[in-house]
Amino acid sequence: MAYFGFDVGTSSTKAVLIGENGQLLDTATVEHAVTRGERGLVEMGMDIWWQEFKDLYSRLVGKNGIKVRGIGVSGMGPCVGITTEAGKPLAPAALYGIDWRALTEVEELTEKYGEENLLATYDSALTSQAGGPKVAWFRKRHPEAFAAGVRLFMPHSWVIWQLTGDYVLDRHSASQLTPLYDPASGEWDFAKVREIGGENFLTPRLGYSNEIAAETRASSELPELEAGIPVIFGSIDAWAEQESVGAIAHRELFLMYGTTLFLIANAETRMRHLSMWGTTGTRAGTRNLAGGLATSGALTNWFRDLTGERDYAALIKDAAAVAPGANGLLALPYFAGERTPIQDPNARGVLLGLTLDHTRGHIYRALLESTAFAVRHNIETMEVAGAEIERITCAGGGVKSPLWPQIISDVTGRAQVVRKHTIGASFGDAFMVAQTLGAVSELDEWNPVDHLVQPQDIPLYDSLYQDYRALYTATADIQHRMAGIQNS
Repeated sequence: MAYFGFDVGTSSTKAVLIGENGQLLDTATVEHAVTRGERGLVEMGMDIWWQEFKDLYSRLVGKNGIKVRGIGVSGMGPCVGITTEAGKPLAPAALYGIDWRALTEVEELTEKYGEENLLATYDSALTSQAGGPKVAWFRKRHPEAFAAGVRLFMPHSWVIWQLTGDYVLDRHSASQLTPLYDPASGEWDFAKVREIGGENFLTPRLGYSNEIAAETRASSELPELEAGIPVIFGSIDAWAEQESVGAIAHRELFLMYGTTLFLIANAETRMRHLSMWGTTGTRAGTRNLAGGLATSGALTNWFRDLTGERDYAALIKDAAAVAPGANGLLALPYFAGERTPIQDPNARGVLLGLTLDHTRGHIYRALLESTAFAVRHNIETMEVAGAEIERITCAGGGVKSPLWPQIISDVTGRAQVVRKHTIGASFGDAFMVAQTLGAVSELDEWNPVDHLVQPQDIPLYDSLYQDYRALYTATADIQHRMAGIQNS
């Protein structure tokens, strides 16, 4: 007996089989790429999500011959995939905040509803992260389809639709479709749904991430899939990964090292900040304030490809040999614009202080340090908004090497909890469904704490952080002019 966890990420999809006692029975990953277009489009075909589920489920379940007792799913988000009422995609799905396509709609809807009112009512202002403006963007381009009736999907809800035939979405994901969801009631704001999506915009049934959404039906496309397997509502990948390490307690911060660095502060009451995202949590009674960089793991991928080095270990070794501060090299990590807390799609990356003495190790370390400065900036902004952060728990691919987490602890002055398994969101998906079905009580049974990353006292980082903040202010106008050239 096993639990199947499945997660669609930005650059890859991962699946796991977890046994009754929390043992990792098997795992598999398939890589994919997003499509980047003009004027900020970042998208992916919805057919990829279901095809990858079929491939990985068949590979793991068929190979191991184990009966699956429950299925948990998650995916990058908030994505906006629009289909006909029958479920035929109108176009590739728009990705989360790294997709800037709906900036005009953000401005229009902000002017219509008022920034202060949006923040007070929905816990978030409208930014590239918000799903509502992207719905409006699709409606402008597909008016006939919207008039006839459309559905909205994210990667995990699309997979659930294929598995069960049920049209559902978790409340957390819905809370990122601002302003279509009312966080006070935990239900759709049907007035805004009609205004933005139209009279025939069909809304999915809502539930919390760890609740059972439906049961599987037999599928000729996937012979290994049995009918009657419970499937939970699931969630957006960062929140499922948060579940994988148990970082859901009040006053706890989750830090996810992935293609983008993501932060989730937990509380029992609603939190708001103009430049952050207030959301409903994965479980009843939980609230979040979240932030995210536009690049982090994507930045290290870029540098690896640029240098022609295929082995991350070699780059990490070079960077580890360099002293803090990278010999006077300071970077801004805004290579794809920036999300929180500056919310500037036209921000651009900067490397300041280059000399002929700098090596690839210096540059790589400076890039890692820049993401750490960005994390500190986000944490300080969260605390201004009222978040109380007593503990940080981390996960994600970047935790596999000790250098990056150590730099972030050194820059922020905060320890980080690392659990035994940092597999990611797919593990969290499997845990949630197993817990809901009564197979496990507490996460410690499956994933105990392994160690702490303790901060070192490096005073240089305090002064460099102030320089980091000043560098954006001093160069923002120039960055915007460069972005204008790139976008022309």
